[in-house]
Amino acid sequence: MSEYNFKTKPYAHQLEALKQADNKEYYAFFMEMGTGKSKVLIDEIGKYYLEGKIDTALIIAPKGVYRNWERGEIPIHLPDEIPHTVAAWKAPSEMTKDDKKKLKDIIYPNKTLRILLMNIEALSGSVGIKYVTQFLHKNRTLLAIDESTTIKTPTASRTKNAIKISKLAKVRRIMTGSPVTKNPLDVYAQLEFLSPNITRQNYWAFKSRYAVMVRRNFGTRSTNLVVGFQRLPELNTIIDQYSYRVLKEDCLDLPEKIYTTRSISLTSEQVKAYEEMRRFNITEMDGKTMTSLSTLAALIRLHQITCGHVTFDDGDTKEIKSNRMNELLNILEEVDGKVIIWANYRFDIKKIQQTLSEKFGADSVATYFGDTKDKDRQDIVEKFQDKNSSLKYFVGNPSTGGYGLTLTAAHTVVYYSNSYDLEKRMQSEDRAHRIGQVNKVTYVDMIAEGTVDEKIVRSLRSKIDIASEVMGEDVKNWVIEPIKKRKES
Repeated sequence: MSEYNFKTKPYAHQLEALKQADNKEYYAFFMEMGTGKSKVLIDEIGKYYLEGKIDTALIIAPKGVYRNWERGEIPIHLPDEIPHTVAAWKAPSEMTKDDKKKLKDIIYPNKTLRILLMNIEALSGSVGIKYVTQFLHKNRTLLAIDESTTIKTPTASRTKNAIKISKLAKVRRIMTGSPVTKNPLDVYAQLEFLSPNITRQNYWAFKSRYAVMVRRNFGTRSTNLVVGFQRLPELNTIIDQYSYRVLKEDCLDLPEKIYTTRSISLTSEQVKAYEEMRRFNITEMDGKTMTSLSTLAALIRLHQITCGHVTFDDGDTKEIKSNRMNELLNILEEVDGKVIIWANYRFDIKKIQQTLSEKFGADSVATYFGDTKDKDRQDIVEKFQDKNSSLKYFVGNPSTGGYGLTLTAAHTVVYYSNSYDLEKRMQSEDRAHRIGQVNKVTYVDMIAEGTVDEKIVRSLRSKIDIASEVMGEDVKNWVIEPIKKRKES
């Protein structure tokens, strides 16, 4: 890659990833969140385009990720001298005339590198499959699936369709932090997407070879249950031939703090409540009213709506249908080890605890906020810091848990929602990034597109205190402009 004109300087592990994958028809980047796997793929796309090997790229990713390629990753890392066109898939009901024109035009050759972005969910429907099949038939495409554990279930329709369309691509890549989220069988469909020549067997033969199964009777029927795994060194050897694996702890030249975002789209219920509150400083639901009388109060109300709930004037709180919790679960699937989750509202903290307890077990999560009893607080911290403890998720409020605690057992910090207070943000970041931390720390901000969420995170990262910013005439920048941006997008 020495002759390639990098727009952003690659780290040593990124250069190694490019070297290992160079000129391979299919390959996997198993790179921990924060190690920059997106840049690696963009550099590959740029290089192969300049060499005439491909004329298009199709990047498929979860909903919370795929639009970030368009707004963040591609503009940052693709060299300016490479002319390119980007089009992003949307649900048919959400497409404007301009969206449809872009998607139609990008199929056909022109003088630019054409990049199509698509959410993985689109592979479950006939409209998305029909379009992407046409796209692949007409072009020489590098096809990549970002967060490839989204196709780990062999029986899922999107997995079957992903494997089917992969045969039409000239180059294939998968990317994720770890290909295994629950058990080693997760890798089968991901490898099959790359090439059937890797496993050389169907799923049931693969399962029989690497899983230990016993026959169990349930009333009048019986079934084979997986009780363990076998021949894992053999499976690892196969995977290693077609993949590059790196952890943050292996990357000595990475910055100590790594920041990333995950985008979330608002539901129709959230859009309605948000628009009413923005325009009139009042919204009504189930016969109850929520009002705001000041700029900061309006900001808080709007922020609550983006998080998935509203608090009425009588003190009652009601949940609004939201995509935020599902996106949190997607994030947690991608990371290894313990995780700190900060949330600004009591409602969110309780909801996160309930959801994670149901999915991972009650012992896996603990909360640390105003309702947490004093006698339990130190015990929670000690359990979280104990690497042998089953406590994996620390869910807290920065006002309560953001000061004084040492939580260096985690090197991933998720901001489910942010406080508006700069000091609390900086203090909460330092719970993981302090003496005792031996890894780089990744901070993930969850952001509802085109809302006050974007302004909040941008201000906090720029070290701006929001409480002092949101005064007087500046309300327009906080309440009106983000909505305008979301409508246009």
